[in-house]
Amino acid sequence: MVGVEQFLVKYPELSVFLAISIGYLIGGIRLGGFGLGPVTGSLFAGILIGQFADVPIAGMAKSFLFLLFLFGIGYSVGPQFLQALKRDGMKPVLLAIVVCVTGLLTAIAVARILGLDPGFSAGLLSGSLTESPAMGTATEAINALPLPEADRARFVAHIAVADAVCYIFGALGVILFCSSVGPRLLGINLVAEALKLEQELGMTRTAAGVASAWHRFELRAYRVAENAPIVGASMIDAEARLPEQRLFIQRLRRRGTIIEVAPEILIEPGDIVAVSGPRETLVRVLGPRTEEVEDRELLEIPVSTANVVLTSGELRGRSLADIATLGWTRSLYLRGITRGGHDIPLAPGVNVERGDIVRLVGPESVVSRAAKQIGVTVAPTTSTDFFVLGLAIFLGGLIGVVVAFPIGNMRISLSASVGTLLAGLLVGHLRTRFPLFGRIPDAAVSLMTALGLSAFVAMTGLHAGPIFVSAVSEAGIGLLFGGMVVTLLPMIVGLYVGRYLLRMNPILLLGGLAGAQTMTAAMAAVQERSGSTVAVLGYTPAVPIGHILLTTWGTVIVNVVAG
Repeated sequence: MVGVEQFLVKYPELSVFLAISIGYLIGGIRLGGFGLGPVTGSLFAGILIGQFADVPIAGMAKSFLFLLFLFGIGYSVGPQFLQALKRDGMKPVLLAIVVCVTGLLTAIAVARILGLDPGFSAGLLSGSLTESPAMGTATEAINALPLPEADRARFVAHIAVADAVCYIFGALGVILFCSSVGPRLLGINLVAEALKLEQELGMTRTAAGVASAWHRFELRAYRVAENAPIVGASMIDAEARLPEQRLFIQRLRRRGTIIEVAPEILIEPGDIVAVSGPRETLVRVLGPRTEEVEDRELLEIPVSTANVVLTSGELRGRSLADIATLGWTRSLYLRGITRGGHDIPLAPGVNVERGDIVRLVGPESVVSRAAKQIGVTVAPTTSTDFFVLGLAIFLGGLIGVVVAFPIGNMRISLSASVGTLLAGLLVGHLRTRFPLFGRIPDAAVSLMTALGLSAFVAMTGLHAGPIFVSAVSEAGIGLLFGGMVVTLLPMIVGLYVGRYLLRMNPILLLGGLAGAQTMTAAMAAVQERSGSTVAVLGYTPAVPIGHILLTTWGTVIVNVVAG
């Protein structure tokens, strides 16, 4: 063991990678559907390794990785942040503010009652409110305190200790509250409420396997019978007879000749028409009414798919049903919508917002024309705009250090961490207006956020490991129970404020509570219990607010408790 200790101390960078590896192993273990996740797993792994070796940790390395993480988070949620402050997203935003502010006030009150130092107080907040990034802002705030170096180092180590003690109930408590306790307090049936909301939005649940056949959208050929209702009608008029089905005639074959769509062409008996549409609609509507034929040449129409960032001010806030009536959407199909990294359920009543990434499919010319109406096509890229990334982090950190706000007799600066987060939000928002600006591949953003935070908390755990046992003894059992209060009180307050003051739909309310706590697992638990994905519509407007406020609270609670 002495040799292992000496090796870990001599090569601290390898110790960090070992902690990350073990952390992901621990985080992947699930008991009854609950798991710590890789970030908290890395914290525990760091603490565990710290029991055997006092690994030296470089402050600059921690800060570097943490700033990369914060920029990546801001960049990811930036496209939806400003939209979250508008229109129907305002209720989840207000809910998130209520939950986050209640969480901060509760954490400060509990910290004062228990007599916790700034480090324990910050860890109480980050663990109980399940926001590990608050550990980073708290660390920065503690290092700025006018205290001896030894005291600052001890307080920083206490952050990790308190976070580890409080996180398990913090995560489990939010998951159980959103999926089980909350619905019981509201007196609702999750499945019934989800189905009701789906019906209001125009979502239809189909039989398993129908919508997920070989292709969601297909092109098939049908022979027009002598007595068919569309005989004598133009191709466009024939489509208009079933407007809600979104079936489109692409072209037809008449006596061996292929004829493209034109207003003057009238359909005759014996024509073979190429019809595009959702597979389930073709099977259900046209299948029983007419004869399907195989005509490869007729069906060989160039089809393309594209991911397009919605930037059009004319489309922002409009429902899918409304947009489907526009002329340029003829023969165009929507394969999916991604908002803030989460898939949004497709339904006629769902509104699109600036920054949404819409996945289109249809004839090549139609998709190309529609993309220009919607925004800018996102072409795959493997290169990162490091000029924008580096400059944004520098300027954001600079502004965070310079800008300060008076709170009572104190002046609290934003800090370089919060400034970097805001810089990421700004760059992420700007790319919705200028999609070629500051482009960073999704894989690179994922690496920045996953590795950045995991490595940061692993190093925090390594730093805290040698004093973990003594620090837990110092804090006492009150830290655990205090953390439970900090977790549950904001949930309870948010539940009743959201239901009776904001009058939110209960499913969107529960999704909003999960978003306010930035707990994706809680949102997934609501989806699982309700049998519907619709809770994500409440989660996505709330989660960017939760990330910003809870991360900032790390700075605030340190300064309040230390003051």
